[in-house]
Amino acid sequence: MSFYGDLREVLRGPRFRRLFGTRVVSQFSDGVYQAGLAGYIFFSPEQHTTAGAVAGAFAVLLLPFSLVGPFAGVFIDRWSRRQVLLWSALAKALLAALTAVLVVGGADGPLFLLAALGLLSVNRFFLAALSAALPHVVVREKLTMANAVTPTCGTVAAFLGAGAGAGLRLIGGDGDGGTGVVLFGAGVGFALAGLVSTTLGRTELGPDLAAESTRVRAALGGVVTGLVDGARHIWRRRPARNGLATIAGHRFLYGVSTIMTLLLYNNTFTAGGTAGLASFTVTLAASAVGFLSGAVATPWATARMRIETWVAGLLLFAAVALLLFGLPFQAGLFPVAGFALGVASQGVKVSVDTLVQRHVDDAYRGRVFSVYDMLFNAAFVAAAAVAALVVPPSGISAAVLVGLASGYALMATGWLVLRRESARPQKSVPDQVD
Repeated sequence: MSFYGDLREVLRGPRFRRLFGTRVVSQFSDGVYQAGLAGYIFFSPEQHTTAGAVAGAFAVLLLPFSLVGPFAGVFIDRWSRRQVLLWSALAKALLAALTAVLVVGGADGPLFLLAALGLLSVNRFFLAALSAALPHVVVREKLTMANAVTPTCGTVAAFLGAGAGAGLRLIGGDGDGGTGVVLFGAGVGFALAGLVSTTLGRTELGPDLAAESTRVRAALGGVVTGLVDGARHIWRRRPARNGLATIAGHRFLYGVSTIMTLLLYNNTFTAGGTAGLASFTVTLAASAVGFLSGAVATPWATARMRIETWVAGLLLFAAVALLLFGLPFQAGLFPVAGFALGVASQGVKVSVDTLVQRHVDDAYRGRVFSVYDMLFNAAFVAAAAVAALVVPPSGISAAVLVGLASGYALMATGWLVLRRESARPQKSVPDQVD
């Protein structure tokens, strides 16, 4: 069946559409909120951000809610996932409104930071619950297509939301009032996402604890024990383990390139301020198109080649694109590089999401995807720390960019080796994507 035929079949399911709608509305609002924060923190017209300042901001925003991931997984495997979606969306709405009020009132100190951190921390519960709930609304054979549709459309929605937030900021101006409007608008979107989640039944999204053993129930008794149990569950499943290692490596490289791009648009390509944010948004839009293209191509490609071959090709594509379109350090070429990295990012993520969902048990999915989120964000924080040391304020560093390309090429080589090893015993293997 064609990609669009499979897509229509997945979208035909009413429960899938409801979960899909919850994700899209929430992640669009995430984009609006993140645009408000980015404009307020990174693109203030009176400052030229350094790599250290950007790294510090990302560490503060990412590391705390990365640590929330293990806690989120344990509770997602115990509580109604529909209720997790509802209450976390409403909490995000209240915190977004609070940050808007604080910005307008000029109180951008510790309370503002805590409110923003709280919102981003709660978002871990929301996103982990979405991933853990997906197998409850689609049949196993359609997980690849569902993984191409849901996270990808959510990412595209976030990019569109960022564009909408940047547009609101252009209308409202660079002042605190304009930022407040953007943040409050995101809060309204979060509340709507919570409303959409109520179209699903309270028990429709799991977890399926009734059929599980007392050993699993005991694991839910402690957060740390649950995290360790989830990590062991991943380690015993080689396809999921290899996929998560690749995601962590890719996220590190992508994090360094993101900070480099932000510095280029804030300090080199423009004079910062609204012009810098608008230009940076163009590259984000190109990345969004790349994400969508990667999602469309992945189910088609993995139906015709081994998943190891496809992942290796994507990583190699990212390496070549960085050298061709990033190395000249020209403003007109960076959106092209952004598009290429978007294709590789989402193609790899769809493949890894499917491997993880197919090779872990439902009672562990919340904890497994929390480990996934923790690696995803911790790798970006590590990238921020490295970027603070090696990327100059201008964002221009040929050595760093060549190093990023080399990292992608090395991971591609690793997946080609895996392909050769897995092809030896038999033609049909568990981690082959349908």
